[in-house]
Amino acid sequence: MCYDFIMLRIDGLKIYEDLNREQLLEKALRKARIHKQDVLNWRISRKSIDSRDKNDVHYLYSLLVEVRDESRYPHLPHVQEKAEEKFEVNRRSAYRPIIIGAGPAGLFCALTLVDNGIRPIIIEQGDSVEKRMEKVRMYRQAGKLDELSNVQFGEGGAGTFSDGKLTTGINSRYIDRVLETFRKFGAPEEVTYLAKPHIGTDNLVTILVNIRRYIEEKGGEYHFNCRFEDFEQRGDYLLVRCQDGEYETDALVLALGHSARKSFAMLKRHGMDMKRKNFSVGVRIEHLQRDIDQAQYGDKTKLKLPAAQYKLVYHGQERSCYTFCMCPGGEVMASSSEEGQVVTNGMSEYSRNKDNANAALLVNVLTTDFPGDDPLEGIRFQERLERKAFEAGGGNHFAPVQRLEDFENNVVSDHIGRIKPSYKPGYTLSNLNEILPSYVSETIKQAMPYFDRRIHGFNDPDAILTAVESRTSCPLTLLRGDDMQSSIPMIYPCGEGAGYAGGITSAAVDGIKVAVEIMKKE
Repeated sequence: MCYDFIMLRIDGLKIYEDLNREQLLEKALRKARIHKQDVLNWRISRKSIDSRDKNDVHYLYSLLVEVRDESRYPHLPHVQEKAEEKFEVNRRSAYRPIIIGAGPAGLFCALTLVDNGIRPIIIEQGDSVEKRMEKVRMYRQAGKLDELSNVQFGEGGAGTFSDGKLTTGINSRYIDRVLETFRKFGAPEEVTYLAKPHIGTDNLVTILVNIRRYIEEKGGEYHFNCRFEDFEQRGDYLLVRCQDGEYETDALVLALGHSARKSFAMLKRHGMDMKRKNFSVGVRIEHLQRDIDQAQYGDKTKLKLPAAQYKLVYHGQERSCYTFCMCPGGEVMASSSEEGQVVTNGMSEYSRNKDNANAALLVNVLTTDFPGDDPLEGIRFQERLERKAFEAGGGNHFAPVQRLEDFENNVVSDHIGRIKPSYKPGYTLSNLNEILPSYVSETIKQAMPYFDRRIHGFNDPDAILTAVESRTSCPLTLLRGDDMQSSIPMIYPCGEGAGYAGGITSAAVDGIKVAVEIMKKE
């Protein structure tokens, strides 16, 4: 995307019926009083759903229109479209950068490097996405877990088996670059303008293959099924030991992901500066998607609206409870990366057409909840919860589940109501109060009446809770300086696993930022 011209912005376009692109443009031009023959080019800059008033649900659009002579339309805002940023490249090193991890942070770091003539080597302990899909399918069907290639590890990272959300709370000049890159490699064009864009797991697979082919065409290398084992400082370079051999580099990017527990322990042994950070744990909650649609949209609109979403926050006296990674029309995913543990996450395909809506229902865990100052204590806390969930599920990778009413009454569920659990390979009726810390259970219970006032029916007695949701973020931060290097020179912690991102887009942005620093250094 390289723009160096003026466009007119048309804001506040309310749409109450489903229109094709030509109909949308005609309606916008009438509203803005623009002659169609003056239009050279146009695009949607933003599209959202306004459902605050259930009697007045509509789409809200903003358009950017290029015309022959913008001075003829002084009544409209004029927008200077920015040219794509060019990066400073001073790097002359003979060493090739090594990127550990092929999640969004690692891949966008690699894309930025290859686009500027630098050929990285990507080390990924899991499979390529095509083979990884089969490993995940086997786990969901038969409970057969591959500890090196699963929902957490493999090409695309943990976000591959999610809703593919591209929303982010960060502010960065690189966000548009990330969205446009996803579109370039196969995402629907709407990801560049939707207020809440998502890709879906099914689209992510195709996009990842396209990114891989592009990086390889530009001289980058992928090494799959190749575990990062250790490293050694050798003067002005690092010797990186991986499962398939040794590599020399002066730029080691650690885009590890939030579940690289063995790597974090190894980095601690090397004395890398790291610290605890707050994180959250909880459960997945499932409702019928049609009930969420009714609560969010009402029944007056004529629009064919997508599956409805929600985002809820409750602030208690001591803790907060909030929803996270809401997956409309999706499934609860078996997401463990280690034997003897049960971990859940949510996933949706692009169509979001499954029966249930699900979301993480989380309570914050503080660094002060643990004794001492060991930065790995949060990981041990996660592991204890995951083992308890495994045992409660029956020791066969089934997940413990409970009806919401039974959870609130602190009794084991003895039946499943109208909402059926979507978790595979299976589930066991349990009492999740016996798995979660009491402050997590109690905060969730306190939050439910408030959430029900925000979304009618959220406190449905038959809503299903599945435990345990424990991998929402990494519970530690690998400290780095302004040049993005860790306390060990030539090592660049990056992305969600390093504590600097919280989703696909923010991780991708962090990967770009690290690549920029690598390129700047002579």
